[in-house]
Amino acid sequence: MNTTFPKTAPPQTQPTQPGIEAKMNPQPIYEHDDYDNKGYKLKDKVAIITGGDSGIGRAVAVAYAKEGAKIAIVYHPNETDDATVVKKAITEVGGECLLIEGDLTQPQFADEIITKTLSQFGKINILVNNAAVQYPQQDISQISDEDLQHTFAINYFAPFYLTRAAVEHFTIGDCIINTTSVTAYEGNEQLLDYSSTKGALTAFTRSLAINLAPKGIRVNAVAPGPIWTPLIPASFDEQKVAEFGTKVPLGRMGQPVELAGAYVLLASQDGSYMSGATIHVNGGTITGS
Repeated sequence: MNTTFPKTAPPQTQPTQPGIEAKMNPQPIYEHDDYDNKGYKLKDKVAIITGGDSGIGRAVAVAYAKEGAKIAIVYHPNETDDATVVKKAITEVGGECLLIEGDLTQPQFADEIITKTLSQFGKINILVNNAAVQYPQQDISQISDEDLQHTFAINYFAPFYLTRAAVEHFTIGDCIINTTSVTAYEGNEQLLDYSSTKGALTAFTRSLAINLAPKGIRVNAVAPGPIWTPLIPASFDEQKVAEFGTKVPLGRMGQPVELAGAYVLLASQDGSYMSGATIHVNGGTITGS
């Protein structure tokens, strides 16, 4: 396969977080037409994916479905149209998809997610904590209490709540995968609070991996670099969007589909000896691991 991906996007912006995929130009690439799904590496597995309606979460959901997993997509009420698109994509490849709408900032919603998934599929094997928001600011004095608290509520507390609710239903071989970020390792001058949440999630990944190792449950992370998702036009002004991804060594923004394989690896038997690890998919940026 020799896929040519767009290097940049035209200037654009969106007014609300976390953004709508259907409004993006160009549309993010979340699926390979020639993806080989004959191995069924996740056959009979059940996966919960937060933020699975768009961006990285959508790419992971479709890849998991192609590998034989049943998928529960957790999404915000504002993203209903995107969620409907990904459910259709999953069913078109022969998969099963449950849509769960709600507010991840509420601790009780975590229990609802688990209850609905168990009711539909009878078990849970994979949890992908992927949903996130970010509110860029030039100076720490510009970060409002509301934005700070909301960023931590979605990016760190929600994964904690959902993991806490899910883990009692896991057994040997099951796994948790957290979406962190290159900003946890390099920092970002405009994303002080966002970077902090991803650093917290990185530490959570490593600590939980040690905690759950005796039970045979693996915990890993994927740390994306500049990936073309709805969060980008919903976060930055038009000019910054047009320059997005151009400063990494590979010289372009990444596509959600380019991360999907890392999540399949971590969820499958191929990653059975990996725990507490982070896979960096960032266009060639060298970071401390």
